[in-house]
Amino acid sequence: MFNFFRSFSDGRWKSGWGLLLAGLLLLTVGFLFLSIKATDTAASLAPGKPAPSPGLKKRDVRSELAPEDQKLRKAIQSLSPKGIYAVVDTAKNRLWLKRGESVVYEAVVSTGSGTTLTDPKNPDRRWLFETPRGEFRVQSKIRNPVWIKPDWAFIEEGEALPIDARDRVEGGVLGEYAIAFGNGYFIHGTLYTRMLGQNVTHGCIRMADKDLEVVYKSLPNGAPIYIF
Repeated sequence: MFNFFRSFSDGRWKSGWGLLLAGLLLLTVGFLFLSIKATDTAASLAPGKPAPSPGLKKRDVRSELAPEDQKLRKAIQSLSPKGIYAVVDTAKNRLWLKRGESVVYEAVVSTGSGTTLTDPKNPDRRWLFETPRGEFRVQSKIRNPVWIKPDWAFIEEGEALPIDARDRVEGGVLGEYAIAFGNGYFIHGTLYTRMLGQNVTHGCIRMADKDLEVVYKSLPNGAPIYIF
């Protein structure tokens, strides 16, 4: 063995044994290096054990984002209406009067049924009884409103359309107050208070008399109404 290493050190690099030993040494060193790296990598990726981050200091992200959060909150608040406004949830059938982010009044309502009516004499005429969604404004306020019955009201009841326009006028069915918010839609009273909280209307928003009075007196002309 001693003679072998001595001959190796004497410069006999072309010896078959010398080349074999050199190859074995390189393979051994390489294997040990890869084993150590694999162990380190596996440990760093073990569940529940974060990978080491040499030289990286822990950051307080929450405190860094606080100024941006405050800016965003102020921007959102600046978009809110300055005065009182109404918000209507057609899924939950609720109406809220709000001032800023504060709720000042809440009421149960009824909104559109989502059903469709087709004129049996003219299938091309259809009506979708749905409360519109979006941003609206109080366009007018009416005391003791009367209902001018549209064609669908007669068709729904299986009645012939009246020749005299006066036969379309019906009082006492909309309550004491009505708030128009565009395209023939109103917030108004109802004779069917037992059905409040349900999606049963032809598109208007129905309310109990006491709640309607509060909303009527609280919302001025031009006040926003948000419906979703």
